[in-house]
Amino acid sequence: MFKKGSKLYSIFNGKCPQCHEGDFFKHKMTLNPSKITQLHDNCPKCNLKYMMEPSFFFGAMYVNYGLAVALFVAIFIISKVFIGLTILQSFIAIVVVSLLLTPFTLRLSRIIWINIFISYDKNAKKLNDKRLNEKKLDDKK
Repeated sequence: MFKKGSKLYSIFNGKCPQCHEGDFFKHKMTLNPSKITQLHDNCPKCNLKYMMEPSFFFGAMYVNYGLAVALFVAIFIISKVFIGLTILQSFIAIVVVSLLLTPFTLRLSRIIWINIFISYDKNAKKLNDKRLNEKKLDDKK
């Protein structure tokens, strides 16, 4: 859908923003609340440290807020204008749909947040492989 190398590829495929190969989240989409936002400490492929500083992902709250507002407006327009529900029914639809999509928006906001700060580097995995090979050679000595 999106080409490797674009931020949208990383965001919608849940991949590392630097190498676009390693998985960003430890678990695939799940409804288990303790696993929804669990990340790897580092990218399994290029070794990028995801938690760049303490509380780095607190900024993702602002992204999530923006996503939630956009979702609320979209649901309201669809329910009120296109379907013709009352205000109360539209409000109920907003609450139900937003609760159902909470795991998705939490994950999406985190990966959008890190993609703001990290760009794709096609050589990231190669550089990490080279470092690992050098370390193995040093360990053998």
